Amino acid sequence: MSDAAAARARYVALIARRERISSPRLLAALGAVPREDFLAKGPWRIKSEAARSYRLTPDADPVHLYDNVLVAIDARRKLDTGLPSLWAHFVDLLDVGEKDRVVQIGCGLGYFSAVLSKIVGPRGRVHAIECDERLAARAATNLRAYGNVEVVHGDGCRHLGEPADVIIVHAGFSQPHPLWLQSLRPRGRLLVPLTQRDREGAALKITRKGKVFEAEAVQQIRIFPGRGRGTTALDDRVADWWQRASALAPLRFRGIEQGLPSDG
Repeated sequence: MSDAAAARARYVALIARRERISSPRLLAALGAVPREDFLAKGPWRIKSEAARSYRLTPDADPVHLYDNVLVAIDARRKLDTGLPSLWAHFVDLLDVGEKDRVVQIGCGLGYFSAVLSKIVGPRGRVHAIECDERLAARAATNLRAYGNVEVVHGDGCRHLGEPADVIIVHAGFSQPHPLWLQSLRPRGRLLVPLTQRDREGAALKITRKGKVFEAEAVQQIRIFPGRGRGTTALDDRVADWWQRASALAPLRFRGIEQGLPSDG
């Protein structure tokens, strides 16, 4: 076994232990996808979950990437790759399975698109949307070998294509978008971080159950804001309302009006 392969095996074991991952397909996918294929050439600027600043890896050896670290995509904007354990936890929580159609809103450089590609298999699909044109182009190049992934440069609040089994939002918003709810298949699941202007908030899991949706807060989170998301004090209050309402008990509703749940 090469040094990189051994490091990847330790990385998978670390995430599995930390997050108590129950999906064998997810663990196999994490072990199969080379993280270095979705980043610029090293050395890389990395940081742990709790760190405030980056540190530069000593060299360009991929073994440095196989830890539970954030890697800078654009350090000036504080735009990083997702924390592997966090997004693995969300994928596990959403019970992504073989043959599913998954929509990603904010796919970045495509690493977790590739992981999802392995999970859903050749009969599943991953529709990866990225609003940043340069990132979308890089993701499309990185994912050329993954035939069941389609990368789209676009706005994930405007068009998602066909209905989805799972929708994963990789950026912070003040409220769930009605389009995301409408695009869920029966028993479909949505993961969306609802955050305030300081990037802090909570990730909500929303499940479609017949004509009703059920939301529950599942994880505190700090994340890069989505393009076009609200930046006012009112938006902060809306995000805070969702977090509080869904933290106490599952919140049931039929739709969204003016950013808040509605029974209409």
